[in-house]
Order: sequence, then C-alpha cells, then structure tokens
Amino acid sequence: MAAERIFDRAVSVRVRGCSCEERRLNVRVNIELLSISNPVHKKDLAVRLTDDTDPFFLYNLVISEEDFQSLKSQQGLLVDFSAFPQKFIDLLQQCIQEQNKDIPRFLLQLVSSAPALDHTPVSLNVVETNPFKHLTHLSLKFLPGTDADIKKFLANCLKCLKEDKMVLEEKLRRTEEDLTRQLSYTQQSLSEKSRELEKLKNEWTSYTTALSNKHSQELTSEKERALQAQTQYQQQHEQQKKELENLHQKSIQQLQNRLSELEVINKDLTERRYKGDSTVRELKAKLSGLEDECQRAKQEVLSLRRENTTLDAECHEKEKLINQLQTRVAVLEQEIKDKDQLVTRTKEVLDATQEQKVILEESTEEKHRHIEKLETTIKSLSAELLKANEIIKKLQGDLKTLMSKLKLKNTVTIQQEKLLAEKEEKLQKEQRESQEMGQSLRMKEQEVCKLQEQLENTIQKLEESKQLLKTNENVITWLNRQLSEAQMAKKLDSPASAHAGGRAAVSPLSMPDRPSFHSSGLSHPISPLYAFQNFLEPIHSKNGNSQCPVSKVQLSSQLLKATRCSDAHTVPAAGHAANKENGEQLGLDSKYLKKKDDSIPLRGLSQNTLNSEYLRPCLPAKAQPVPRAAGTPASAYFPGS
Repeated sequence: MAAERIFDRAVSVRVRGCSCEERRLNVRVNIELLSISNPVHKKDLAVRLTDDTDPFFLYNLVISEEDFQSLKSQQGLLVDFSAFPQKFIDLLQQCIQEQNKDIPRFLLQLVSSAPALDHTPVSLNVVETNPFKHLTHLSLKFLPGTDADIKKFLANCLKCLKEDKMVLEEKLRRTEEDLTRQLSYTQQSLSEKSRELEKLKNEWTSYTTALSNKHSQELTSEKERALQAQTQYQQQHEQQKKELENLHQKSIQQLQNRLSELEVINKDLTERRYKGDSTVRELKAKLSGLEDECQRAKQEVLSLRRENTTLDAECHEKEKLINQLQTRVAVLEQEIKDKDQLVTRTKEVLDATQEQKVILEESTEEKHRHIEKLETTIKSLSAELLKANEIIKKLQGDLKTLMSKLKLKNTVTIQQEKLLAEKEEKLQKEQRESQEMGQSLRMKEQEVCKLQEQLENTIQKLEESKQLLKTNENVITWLNRQLSEAQMAKKLDSPASAHAGGRAAVSPLSMPDRPSFHSSGLSHPISPLYAFQNFLEPIHSKNGNSQCPVSKVQLSSQLLKATRCSDAHTVPAAGHAANKENGEQLGLDSKYLKKKDDSIPLRGLSQNTLNSEYLRPCLPAKAQPVPRAAGTPASAYFPGS
C-alpha cells in the first residue's frame, strides 16, 4: 500500500458542541491518497485531523469510491472521485485565506453531538456565509482514533523526529567542522593583520616625527627671513612716508578692499590648517577603533571555543534524553540559528577589515599628496604674510586717525540724540492734546446731532399745530353759523311758543351739511363738537401757561342748549331746560353717535370742555357769551334777537 501526501497544513476551525459556546481551534489537516494493489487496484482518500499541541487529538476518515458515490448522492455533489481531492483542497485554501477576517466568507466548523470532543464522532463542515443564510458546501464525518491508531500515529511521529534528529546531528557535525576551519583561518588572518597594523603604526610614527621636524625647521628659517625683511621695509617705510601721506586719502578705499580680501585668505589658510589637524585626529581614532575590534574578535573566538566544548557535552547527553526530543529539537534549532549568525558576523568582520585595509592604503597615498600640496602652499603663504604685515602696519596708523574722527562724530551724535528726545516729548504732548481735542469735537458733534433731531421734532410739531389751527378756525366759523341760525330760529319761534306753550318742532332737514376739512387731510365728515373737543385738549396740555389778549369768560349753559337744539329733532321745554341745567348732561342724539366705517366716531361735548377758558378767545365778537341772571331767557343775551 503506497501513500501520497497531497495536503498537510494547520487550519483554524470553529468547534461547536452541544450546549457549549463556540471556540476556535488550530487543527492540522492531512490528506493522503492511498493506492491499494492487492487484490484489486483501487485508490482511497484518507483525511486525518490532528492537533500539534495535543498528541491524543486524532480523527480519521477514509473515503473509497463506493463511499464517495453515496456521499455524492446525499449532498448533491457534481464532481467525480478523481477531481474530489483537488476541489476539497481548494475549499480548504479559501477557508485559510478568509480565517483572519472579522466576517469570513468561508468557514470550517467541527460539530460534535457531545459537549466536548471526548472520543465521539465529529462532522467537518465547509460553510459559506452570505447575507441570507449559511450554505454548507461539504460535510464529512470523522471517527475518533482508537488506542491502536493513536499509538501508530505517535510511533510515526517519533520515527519522523528521530530522522529529523539524525539529519540535524549531521548538520551540526558539518557546521562544527566548517566553524573550526573558519576559526583557524580567521586566527591566521588576524595575526597577519595585527602584524600589518604594527608596521603601519611604526611607519606612521616615523613619518609624523619627520614631518614635524621639517615644519619646525622651515618655520624658524621663515621667521629669520621675516625679521630681515621687516628691518629692510622699516627703512624704506620712513623714506616713503612723506609721499604716502599725500596719497593717503585716495588709497584708503583700495586698502580697505585689499584688507577684506586678505582676511578671507587668512581665514581659508586657518581652515586648511584645522582640517589637516582634524584628519590626523581622525586617523588616530580609526587606529584605536581597529585595535578595539581586534580585541572583540579575540573575545568572540574564546566564546566560540567554549560553546564548542558545551556542544560536545550536549551531544553525549542527547542519547539519554529521547523522551524530551520535542523541547530539545527547538533548543538545537535556536542554537544553530545563533551559530549561523555568528558565522555571518565573522565573515562580515573579515570583509570589513579587508575593506578598511584597502581604504587605509588609499588614504595614506592621498595624505602624501596632500602633504606635498601643503608644503607648496606654506611657501607661498610665507611670502604673502610678509606683505600682509607691512600693509597692517600702514593701516594701524590710518585707524588711529579714523578713531579720533569717530570720537568727534560720537559727541555730535549724542547732542543730536538729546535734541531728538526733547522733540519727541513735545510731539507726544501735542499728540495727547490733539486726541483730547478730537474727543471734545466728537462730543460736540453728538450734541449737535441731538439738537438737530430736536429741531426736526419741533418743526414737525409746529406744522401739526398749524394744521390744527386751520381746522379749529373752520370749526369756529361753523359754530358761528350755527349760533346765528339758532338765533334766527328763536326769533321766528318766539311768538308761536308764547301762544302754543313751550314747545316747537325743528325739522332735521334744516341741519346744514357737516364740512370736510381738506387742509387737515380728512376726506370724511367730522362732527364739529368732536373736532372742537380734540382741538381744546392738546392746547390745554401744551399751552397751559399761554396768555390770550381777550378776557376769559365762561359760557353759560343756555349757549350749550342753543347749539344742541340745532342738532336735535325737537327743542325741549323750559321746565326741562331748567332740570338739565341743574344736573343732567346734554348730548347729541343717538343716531349721530353710531360708529361708521369711513368716519371718526362721534362723541358728545361735555359741559366742562365748553366751559374751558380757551373757548372765548377763539369765538368771533358777535358770538361772545354774556353772563345772565337766573330765569332770563337765552335770547336776551344775543344782539338783534
């Protein structure tokens, strides 16, 4: 019987038991094709479920071609037995892809009828979730492994572990041999490189001492030359001093420009000198770093030797520790990884040392060239320094004269600053005064605006009072007409009233039409008594202290009776008039008091308003009321009656 492994991978499965919460479990699915040739050649599909953490977790399923036909008819599969393994593996791949998502589309469910997976049959379902429901694509029933099956499975696991152990031991032996060879090679290379470093150190010390001696000699010689040149230039300076004084003012600007250029050159030279010192320091630091690295490499070699001894002891102990193979294999793998890292590190260190050696050789050649360039520059600089010293001495004398001029300028500027400070204080005072004046102007402008508003209000009130005066004049003329007509009616009715005995009828048709005042803006008829009353009220409220040239006389009740009789249908008798004088108020008839939509409501004129002190100055001379004695008729007080 030959077995061909098709699929072997760990998959996350949701375990569901009877009356238990759903939980996740990592299960290793192993699919194999078993080919049996005795007595008939046929193929079976074997599926095994195991757990890497639990060695006793084992579920088996063997599907033959006859079993597959029944499964195909039960679950409505459309695939043949030859294509079924690949399709099942594709479903498992989709479940693996979706297992890390929050809402996976494909799930693997391990369902058991018992509350726990304790040697009970289990069904493995491949479920697809859609928005409507869960669709089970495939459901396979697994049987728990018996004790014999578990023993076989564990024996196979031990066999595989032993084979892996043998392979690992061979790898360890090979790696140890390789490491010993590499250690010997690295030790030889380190010894050679240490010798080369010592040679380089000796050469560098000798070279630096020679350079320092050369520089010291050159500096002393250049100092002597500079002193000699300085004495010669001093003599020449005294001769040319008189000539230079005349040309001093013209050459100041040129010398200043030359000074700036020389300062830049001096800075460049100093920077070059500092750079040369820094390069020397860097080379010393690199040498110290290489020495430290050599010491570290020696320490690492010692540690590797110690580790080799420990590994030999561990190899002898591994034969005794077969029951602890699982834990020990993991430890060995970690140690192998560490050793691989150490090997790679040693290789990197060797490569780095070789590269540093090449770099040092190149840097030494560049430094030789740089030193030659420095020697040429120092020679040129010595000549330029001598010229610069002469120019500096000339400029020092010029600076003294400039400093004296600057002192004079400073005194002048101090005086000017004092004057400026005084002027600034005056300006601040004037600005404060101008701000105060501006605030006062704003206050006055606000007062002027208020006064203008008051003027506008008073003008409006004057116009209203003029309109009221016009309406009042019209009312007064109308009242005079009413009075004259009432007097004429009384003259005509006086003999008839004497014979008839006290009562005469007046036709309502004899009432004159009520005037409409166009000047006041009223287009509807207004009751004269109402207009007169409204005219008297504002005058009484506003002009209470106004004086009138005409004497103040109160109207009698008879005048009121005469005016009211003209508006009424009938004239009351004398006895009734006497009673009304004593206490009753006289008013208009009820038909004149009805409210109209297009007119102002009519109100009766009370006796107190007509007896006010403002009525008499507004009446004409003919209609002036005269006080009468009790019992005299009203007609006796009107002339011409």
